[in-house]
Amino acid sequence: MAKHLDLEEQEQLDQLKHFWNTWGTLISSVLLVVAGSLAAWQGYQYWQNRQATQAAALFDAVHVAARAGDQARLTQAFGDLKSKYAGTAQAAQAGLTLAKTAADAGNADAAKEALGWVAEHASDEGLKAIAKLRLASVLMDQKNYDEALKLVTGSVPAEFDAVFADRRGDILVLQGKRAEAVAEYTKAYKGLEESVEYRRLVEIKLGALGVAPQGVAVAAATAPATAPVEGAK
Repeated sequence: MAKHLDLEEQEQLDQLKHFWNTWGTLISSVLLVVAGSLAAWQGYQYWQNRQATQAAALFDAVHVAARAGDQARLTQAFGDLKSKYAGTAQAAQAGLTLAKTAADAGNADAAKEALGWVAEHASDEGLKAIAKLRLASVLMDQKNYDEALKLVTGSVPAEFDAVFADRRGDILVLQGKRAEAVAEYTKAYKGLEESVEYRRLVEIKLGALGVAPQGVAVAAATAPATAPVEGAK
């Protein structure tokens, strides 16, 4: 009985040796690849976390500088974020912060530069859309209507469709293009839910142009095509 078990064990051992001789190199290679991939993934995760931590620290510096009204320090912190952590959300948010601070200080050129960078380089499409809307407002203030219109024309995240249509309507009104403005305001009105207060603002704009949201004409004399539109900025 013992000899039978010895023979059976020897046979199993021989099968194992044969299997390892046939597949051992491949198995070892696969294990090395898997181990290498895990190490690379862990390294990438560490790098990402380190990038996020350092970007967050610079973003805090942006906020502190903005609250203090220190435009030079704010600009420096934003520059560091752009050069070292351009792909982070903090870099785009810092650009929006810098642009607002610059605009409030009457520095339209600095605001345009920051917003232009965010609109082009932000990794988040929503932040890109916000930058485009704000940059369009700056261009409208400078009466650069063609560039402003170009900026808010094209594909955007679905949640911004109505707001972009409203901004196009604002620009077209300033250009004296009443019919086109009405078409854009109508798109905006239809794209907003009834519970959204913004919809009421678009309704007022349509009324100022002599058109009810439902398409019922209002006395045209009440609103000349070139009349200023509330909320254009």
